[in-house]
Amino acid sequence: QVQLVESGGGLVQPGGSLRLSCAASGSIFSVNTMGWYRQAPGKQREFVSTITSGGITNYPDSVKGRFTISRDNAKNTVYLQMNSLKPEDTAVYLCNALIRDSSRPFFTNYWGQGTQVTVSS
Repeated sequence: QVQLVESGGGLVQPGGSLRLSCAASGSIFSVNTMGWYRQAPGKQREFVSTITSGGITNYPDSVKGRFTISRDNAKNTVYLQMNSLKPEDTAVYLCNALIRDSSRPFFTNYWGQGTQVTVSS
């Protein structure tokens, strides 16, 4: 069984920084694209960033220039460095990864349980 476990959320003042981590574990054969999404209360889930296994990144305009995604393929871990945080960044941040486990010949989309990020003074 494959699991994604996030860490690094918390409370930060506007203008501050946080770094999120998400580690994939279990019977992993291969990890393709990894990424982050967020969901605020009463709102739809929103795309934050993705990174391919080759390091190609993608961001929406709302976080471009403030957030940086990176990954360590040897550790099956993805990171999200968040700078210049704003109150509107407050949400549960969820890790996502396309993973082929060792028992199946295809990729499956996995989600983490989420980590709360609150930006407030």
